[in-house]
Amino acid sequence: MCFAVTIFESREDIRCAKVVKGRSINLALSHRGRQALKHIGIEEKIVSMGIPMHARMIHSLNGKQSPIPYGKKGQYILSVDRANLNKELLSVAEAYPNTKLNFNHKLLDWSPETGAMTFHGPDGNEKEFHADLIVGCDGAFSATRKQFLRRSRFNYSQTYIPHGYLELTIPPRNGDFAMKPNFLHIWPRHTFMMIALPNLDKTFTCTLFMPFEDFEKITTGNELLGFFQKNFPDSIPLIGVDALMRDFFRLPAQALVWVTCSPYHVLDSCVLMGDAAHAMVPFYGQGMNAGFEDCIVFNEIMDQFNEDFGTSVSMRSHVNSRYFLFRKFLDNTLHFVMPKTIIPLYTMITFTRTRYRQAVIQWQWQNKVK
Repeated sequence: MCFAVTIFESREDIRCAKVVKGRSINLALSHRGRQALKHIGIEEKIVSMGIPMHARMIHSLNGKQSPIPYGKKGQYILSVDRANLNKELLSVAEAYPNTKLNFNHKLLDWSPETGAMTFHGPDGNEKEFHADLIVGCDGAFSATRKQFLRRSRFNYSQTYIPHGYLELTIPPRNGDFAMKPNFLHIWPRHTFMMIALPNLDKTFTCTLFMPFEDFEKITTGNELLGFFQKNFPDSIPLIGVDALMRDFFRLPAQALVWVTCSPYHVLDSCVLMGDAAHAMVPFYGQGMNAGFEDCIVFNEIMDQFNEDFGTSVSMRSHVNSRYFLFRKFLDNTLHFVMPKTIIPLYTMITFTRTRYRQAVIQWQWQNKVK
């Protein structure tokens, strides 16, 4: 069956924008996300736009670098530019003859009973549209989800963690990467850390994660330079003092939020997916992958129930420590000896489509056994 699909986006078309607003933290594409992209025939194209990261590269205070592989030999995750990926997905969606894209349309309200949606359009006027099924994929601060909050027996939780994040850049050196590119570089420092992911233009996007109270202590250039000399000395010549000063004070640190809710649907008229349903902090690199998997799971359910909306929607409802290194070694060794019995949690999450809940249950059982 072919459905008429209309996509509404509150922002402008990023393919035409001079400046792309919003988050720019690199995305880590892994197995779950790749399976969804494969399903629509663009996996290889997206993979070609990413850079394989075969291991973590741990940066110690004295500048020593130590690799920690993610899993078995040959397993890797991909560093993917967020804007480039979104542009490609928009172009793929637009190519379908039954799909129409609408930009600069901000959702004001919608009705679960009638499927009527009211938008603030690009001309400043309100417009109304109707749909048999509304799919809310509008992020952690979902406008679609607001209607859910007005209904009884809808559970919702939003939690900010004490840490914020701020982005920096390591430019190319002599036309090439300034560090080894096929790694996720990590500077772990107890209550805070910095990571760096490679980009196709030979830069690295660095993200500093730190409690807000520590960000607020740094108010001058000298304080910033002293902080980096103490905690990330090898990164200073890579970033550059002037660039560090400029980028650190350009914008305030941004917040990180967890969102959980239940159920994910209202009647048979609306279903939430991705961050709108289950936003998570980025440390395990699963936000995008989980969102993509939502799409493939919903598609599988639609196939199972002959594309019946009602039934389908309802059915849809410490890396630097010796202990961590020992656990990694033990997990990987036992996985090698008993590959079907002992599977590291990261492997289940990143390199398989094992359900998240089942992965946690399996991991808890393995902890008891070991």
